[in-house]
Amino acid sequence: MGAGGAKVAAVYRKLGDPQREVDEEIGHIRGLVLIRHLLAERGAPASELRDCDAVIAVCRVRLADMAVRAGAFASAA
Repeated sequence: MGAGGAKVAAVYRKLGDPQREVDEEIGHIRGLVLIRHLLAERGAPASELRDCDAVIAVCRVRLADMAVRAGAFASAA
């Protein structure tokens, strides 16, 4: 594989890197937690806060799955 081929392969690895997905999901969850905090400060109804909690919980489960895949990916690399 020439230098150009190596660069293309590196780009594809980065695009499919599960660790990158984990990092993005962590940022997403942090944003959701911040929004929930702001809603609570502004007196949002309990039902709305529960809805936020449910979305955060789903994202945390997804994050756990992503972390397992990222660990397997790192072990294989």
